[in-house]
Amino acid sequence: MSLMMNNSLMFNDVPKPWGMFFQDSATAMAEGMMEVHDTMMFYMMMVLTLVTYILYSMVTTFSKNPMSYKYMMHGTTLEVVWTMFPAVMLMLIALPSFVLLYLSDEVMDPAMTVKAMGYQWYWVYEYSDFINESGETIQLESYIMPDELLEEGQLHALDVDNRLVLPIDTHIRMVVTANDVIHDFFVPSLGMKIDACPGRLNQLSAMIQREGVFYGQCSELCGTAHAYMPIVMEAVTLPKYLEWLNEQE
Repeated sequence: MSLMMNNSLMFNDVPKPWGMFFQDSATAMAEGMMEVHDTMMFYMMMVLTLVTYILYSMVTTFSKNPMSYKYMMHGTTLEVVWTMFPAVMLMLIALPSFVLLYLSDEVMDPAMTVKAMGYQWYWVYEYSDFINESGETIQLESYIMPDELLEEGQLHALDVDNRLVLPIDTHIRMVVTANDVIHDFFVPSLGMKIDACPGRLNQLSAMIQREGVFYGQCSELCGTAHAYMPIVMEAVTLPKYLEWLNEQE
């Protein structure tokens, strides 16, 4: 069941053919990943420029003078520069990367927990904090929508029959595992990517900052239908989420 207008799906973090850029971020973690990427690209461009200049300088120097240029071949200053410059660049890249890495691993005082279990080849979502009238936790099996059943506004090879519905502005813990082989839970717009391993529970957290429909896929080769187990998260306001919960009981 969709809680949002179908005509908005095409504008909410949908992968595009031959896409060259990131999808729009919807969590602070995804925003941090984009910032680290941009920072790294800035330093990498500095390295590329310096290396290109040195290579160009060497080519032009030796093309005009076939004799070895001793200050280009054995200069102590040059040795120090091309050793220290990459080391400084690596430090500037490593510091924000480590900060982001440790922040993404921290899960403190979540408001709710959702389990995602990978199967060949579909996902099962369990809302561990909510119990229906039968005394059982709410579970959803999420299968890819066959092309012949797609409705207007739904996407080929990306939409599912049961979306993972989550509230915005809520600290959510995702516990991920698998029942058969290794899968991978990956939603780019939310900055979520974690392996689903049989016999092991991995966790990550997110606080979705806006409403939307966010698409992901299994990113670990898991068998013949690996490409046919997409992930669709629908982020809604808390009143809409509570209304959806009542319909599941």
